[in-house]
Amino acid sequence: MLITVGIFLVGIERTYPYFTFRQFHQLNPPIMIQAKPFPGTSSLKYNVLWASCLLLFVFCNSCQQSKTGKINYPQPTPDTTALTYLPGVVSKDKKDFNGVFTTDGTTFFFSRPDHGKLFIWESKYENDKWTEPAPSPAFDTMYSNADPFITAENDIYFITNRPKNATDTTKDFDIYRMSWQGTKWNAPEYLDEINSDSIEYYVSVAKNGNMYFSSYREGNLDLYSSVKKDGHYQKPVNMGPNINSAADEHDPMIAPDESYIIYPSNRPNGLGEADLYISLRKNNVWQPARNMGSRINTPTYDYCPALTPDGKYFFFSSEENVKWISASVLKKYE
Repeated sequence: MLITVGIFLVGIERTYPYFTFRQFHQLNPPIMIQAKPFPGTSSLKYNVLWASCLLLFVFCNSCQQSKTGKINYPQPTPDTTALTYLPGVVSKDKKDFNGVFTTDGTTFFFSRPDHGKLFIWESKYENDKWTEPAPSPAFDTMYSNADPFITAENDIYFITNRPKNATDTTKDFDIYRMSWQGTKWNAPEYLDEINSDSIEYYVSVAKNGNMYFSSYREGNLDLYSSVKKDGHYQKPVNMGPNINSAADEHDPMIAPDESYIIYPSNRPNGLGEADLYISLRKNNVWQPARNMGSRINTPTYDYCPALTPDGKYFFFSSEENVKWISASVLKKYE
């Protein structure tokens, strides 16, 4: 009996796009499988049994590979013109910035100052709507917390001014990580390999684990990168003159494949107080950064770039609000 796996997978791939025919071929090279029914089992029953097993295999594999849930975006969604995100809910009468989703798409984190401290707020998608935001219980509100970044594994990186230990008296911001353990986040972990005696801001992590962030460690606010090797971060490296300038550079957003980086700078000849710039990586070399222009930038301070987990939308902060726009606009800079 011949079972045509290729035909079966065409239907499966529409439902489970993360499990492609090529991946199946790599795991199971023979596209045509020759098999015989089990003794005492009819050909029809065997067909059903085989198809069920194959469906279960494809489903389980797709679940392992795809960790991003559906995001119920508020309407209307933006196209190539930026819109304010959830006006009156997330973007209100205070300075709201740095919006990110959890990987399952059910929680939206953003930063907002209140009573002299920075808080990470959260809004949840419940009963077909996004809830009124509140300070997230995932973070200790005794200290300032801001700039959350969420990895594909749902780990959270963020900055905080909490002391790293009982003897730490330096009042600065450092980078911490909370690892996801299936149903909750672990306690915040100080990243000793990344932090310095100076201030660290805003984290972005590539798919391979390499980290990008900003720091005053050399006297100027610049961007740095750190390669993750054998589970450890290597010594951070200044990203150099094609990225940094005599002005301030901070809040980097690295592409998942490290093909480009977007960040704000208040260097001269911009369109506002600070603009978003983009640099492409070609032949492993960062190209001179380019201003992203008036489609993104405003006469005010534009910062906190981020991509949604599904890659559909580009978020940034401007005019004291969280903004979003179709990520398709990024293709014009390639």
